[in-house]
Amino acid sequence: MSDENLDEELSQMYEETLKRTKVLDASTFQTPIRNVRLRKPVTVLPDQSVAEAIALMQQKALGCVVVIEKDRLVGIFTERDVLMRIVGKRDPAAVRVKEVMAPNPEAFQPDDSIAFILNAMHVGGYRHVPVTDEHGRPLAVASVKDLVGFILDNFPEDVLNLPPTPIRKTEQREGA
Repeated sequence: MSDENLDEELSQMYEETLKRTKVLDASTFQTPIRNVRLRKPVTVLPDQSVAEAIALMQQKALGCVVVIEKDRLVGIFTERDVLMRIVGKRDPAAVRVKEVMAPNPEAFQPDDSIAFILNAMHVGGYRHVPVTDEHGRPLAVASVKDLVGFILDNFPEDVLNLPPTPIRKTEQREGA
């Protein structure tokens, strides 16, 4: 899939505008993931080295890369995979992504609700999940950070007007 087609697909995902409300209720969480500003997926091939995937993740400041074959999602490789399967165990230059990726990850469609995706992230322990089209082509990656940002966007004044440090009770008595 060309970058132009992907950009067009992402633009269509974001066409619907967010309705800003001061109520965080069930309807907020029924918002389709297409209405959350997500990053385009950065992709690698299964036969690329883990070192290449890590370098790409570092360069783009990402927590994961999506693994594709023939423009279709076949896996996801995350920073957790680096920590649990690579560091101190294997040489990243000698290992292929396909050996340590999570194959056939749970993927979501643009019309799936935020509640559905949050539930899947919680139950599965995922920090990143791919969003694909009906043919399995990656469109975006949803992260916990993206979803927390969406929730906080509903309360911009409440968050932006917080003091720089939390107000806490002191255990010490003041005075002489």
